[in-house]
Amino acid sequence: MTDIQDAVAVVTGGQRGLGRAFAAELLARGAAKVYVTARDPRADDDARIEAVALDVTDDRSVTALAELAHDATVVFNNAGVLHPSSLLTGPMTDVTGTFETNVFGALRIARAFAPVLAANGGGALVDMHSLLSWGSGAGAYGASKAALWSITNSLRTELASQGTHVVGVHLGFADTDMVAAMPGDKLAPAEVATIVLDGIEQGEIEILVDDVTRHFKRALSGPVEGLAVPLG
Repeated sequence: MTDIQDAVAVVTGGQRGLGRAFAAELLARGAAKVYVTARDPRADDDARIEAVALDVTDDRSVTALAELAHDATVVFNNAGVLHPSSLLTGPMTDVTGTFETNVFGALRIARAFAPVLAANGGGALVDMHSLLSWGSGAGAYGASKAALWSITNSLRTELASQGTHVVGVHLGFADTDMVAAMPGDKLAPAEVATIVLDGIEQGEIEILVDDVTRHFKRALSGPVEGLAVPLG
């Protein structure tokens, strides 16, 4: 279990969408401080929020964040990109760029903050996945989330000895700018944040936010044809 009261949190991609909702919910539950990151951060009126510039594809930028947020006890790997390009016909730069941010960027954060969390008692690392970690048809984005899911499961094993609570979060779609053009029902970011923080405080290691995600988790045991996602 992870106690949010008096925690010091880091939320990558924390000034918009889900990241912003996570920061607000953390503070509502008594977090002492939240570092929120963006490529071009804006100052925040709340003294408990520190906005920090971060490029997760840059080793030096990630190292600088870990040095600044040396008091962190909870880290949210939330920053990500979505390029809806075909794996076969889309620009290869979209594929490599997606993996550089969604996979290697998240791993850079985990590597940089593992010793920070250890020094502060273990804490928690929260990785944002997707139902598309399991569902097919989402190109490089889905493939990147599948890779991150695997990485999270391995990190859970590697970080167990230092007492770090490693959490994987899966959901369909939240009502954010990133997926504004996509059809279908979407959850309010604040609702997602409430469900995720409840799960973290209850000690869950994998949080399935909605029914569609739970459907795809069950479908993993069936034929692979059942994992196709109707996105159009």
